[in-house]
Amino acid sequence: MFQNSALAPQEFMQRMADDLMDSYDEELELEVDDRFIEEIGSRPAVDNEARRSYFRNLFRLQGELVKLQDWVQQSREKVVILFEGRDAAGKGGVIKRITQRLNPRVARVAALPAPNDRERTQWYFQRYVSHLPAAGEIVLFDRSWYNRAGVERVMGFCTEDEYEEFFRSVPEFEKMLVRSGIRLIKYWFSITDEEQHLRFLGRIHDPLKQWKLSPMDLQSRVRWEEYTKAKEAMLERTHIPEAPWWVVPADDKKKARLNCISHLLSQIPYADVPHDEVVLPERVRHPDYIRQPVPLEMIVPQTY
Repeated sequence: MFQNSALAPQEFMQRMADDLMDSYDEELELEVDDRFIEEIGSRPAVDNEARRSYFRNLFRLQGELVKLQDWVQQSREKVVILFEGRDAAGKGGVIKRITQRLNPRVARVAALPAPNDRERTQWYFQRYVSHLPAAGEIVLFDRSWYNRAGVERVMGFCTEDEYEEFFRSVPEFEKMLVRSGIRLIKYWFSITDEEQHLRFLGRIHDPLKQWKLSPMDLQSRVRWEEYTKAKEAMLERTHIPEAPWWVVPADDKKKARLNCISHLLSQIPYADVPHDEVVLPERVRHPDYIRQPVPLEMIVPQTY
């Protein structure tokens, strides 16, 4: 288990335990809000004040994201956010926190599978275009057209000509999106070799996370340096004024989430949208209405 790890066995096991506890906090985030932060139970060997600070800041930022959502709807803006990075860098975690309390009809996630035979014959950007937002929508791409500059390049899924054509096309494609009125924001999540190693081991030993490990993920360990070269080329050749790259240091997952959300909010000039006061109407009752009983065979068994 400790092979290729620079950490001592005891420190390594503590890191693994901390990562497991962080997973538990992910579920807690959905169950509590800022009124109950002080009631969060303590954990051994954990800085509980830092943990409470994380929850306070997360809930505050998520409140701002709701304001951003309202502004996007009211102003009929179109927002696209790309999330790229190493496998296990935490892209999915921050996407979950951004969308956690938003309306899925306004903010949706596009996580495309590998292209099928028909899609492989299309214009490369075609299958991504269909997921772009209409007015009043936010789309978060969990990986994007930059697959060609990363996994397709490293794993040999595209030709040299296709790779070079991608770099010729993508700046023009993104400029076209921006000219059409789309706000395009691109994030790269950066983690160290050691941190990725620890996160992969955490997935291997956690039955609830093993589904996150694919053969491609395992190859990313073997081809770490090739992925590094591909990333460096991608950032150099596609960092344009109209759609610059933003790099998120992500070895600390919780800090990465907060920093990314805070930065995202700073990139969009949203403002509070006034709402009419919501008044709950009285329930209308009709004396001649009789509610019919539900047949017992239709009731879900009350096992719990």
